[in-house]
Amino acid sequence: MTARSTATGPLSLRPVNDGVFAVLNAQGLHVGNLKRIGAVWKFKAVGSTAQGETVPGGGPLTERHNTVFERPDEAEVSAGLLAG
Repeated sequence: MTARSTATGPLSLRPVNDGVFAVLNAQGLHVGNLKRIGAVWKFKAVGSTAQGETVPGGGPLTERHNTVFERPDEAEVSAGLLAG
């Protein structure tokens, strides 16, 4: 059985630099990054501990870590990451 995402959508993208977008949930919380790696964009999940420490590969979208996208499009990223 695959775990369902607990992230709420739609997701939004905020540019960080030319090769990275922060992925935010509907409440504006950072749930990961979309990084350009070669010719594709990969989602890198991010979570945090109760003490506020970053947990690479963690958070509500951990099961979607390394999902590949052709481009940084909010609708496509939301659909791809929030699919049950």
